[in-house]
Amino acid sequence: MATSDLIARFILQELDSQGFAELRRSSLAEQFSCVPSQINYVISTRFSPERGYVVESRRGGGGYIRIRRVKPSPGQLVMHIINSVGSSLEAGTAAAFVSNMLGDGTISESSAKLIRAATSDSALRPVPQQYRDEVRAAIFKQMLITIIS
Repeated sequence: MATSDLIARFILQELDSQGFAELRRSSLAEQFSCVPSQINYVISTRFSPERGYVVESRRGGGGYIRIRRVKPSPGQLVMHIINSVGSSLEAGTAAAFVSNMLGDGTISESSAKLIRAATSDSALRPVPQQYRDEVRAAIFKQMLITIIS
């Protein structure tokens, strides 16, 4: 198992047992025999707001990183995702959003399939390449708005 996976598993165990994880970057790096930047990488990629986490950090000698799970309502989560998309959305990012929403029960399997199909590169093939991510973002946001309304 990769070091990043081990670090993520450790953090998830802390979240499961305490409801939050309070970590010291340097001691965690020492525990997993890695550099502190790898801890940053794991936190930024696996514990982001889009994945339902709030990360607080405090620098200095008594510094820490605190990670909490956030359980917003499905409507709040969808609105957060819509606001975080912006004017451009890559196919992989759209797929990740859909997987996360499906995984936490925000959207149904049928909605996930429709969004994946509508935002896929094959569906957007007639759109010139330089505009696909903009069109994908617009379609994605409109579909989410329709789902929650």
